[in-house]
Amino acid sequence: MTFTDSNINEIIASGKPVVVDFWATWCGPCMAMAPIVEEIAKEYEGRVVIGKYNCDEENDFATECGIRSLPTLLFFKNGVKTDIRLVGGQKADAIRAKVEALLAL
Repeated sequence: MTFTDSNINEIIASGKPVVVDFWATWCGPCMAMAPIVEEIAKEYEGRVVIGKYNCDEENDFATECGIRSLPTLLFFKNGVKTDIRLVGGQKADAIRAKVEALLAL
């Protein structure tokens, strides 16, 4: 899923668990993580909304969330941002662990 400034607040407000991957095309670790995030999105389809927010094309929501480094993954549940956050390149197991923590909230 692609998140934009025009759709992200509505998606988060739905109350479903949401993972936002803040990325940019010039970010090497972002590009390396892209297939991992896509794989995890397929694994959790129907239980967690996982998508990408391109900071080159959008910036209002990234600014609102205080994104300073890429890649950054933020985790939302019941319409609010949780304390769960991943910054920098991550392996699949680390992302899965945080998704499971999100589901357990």
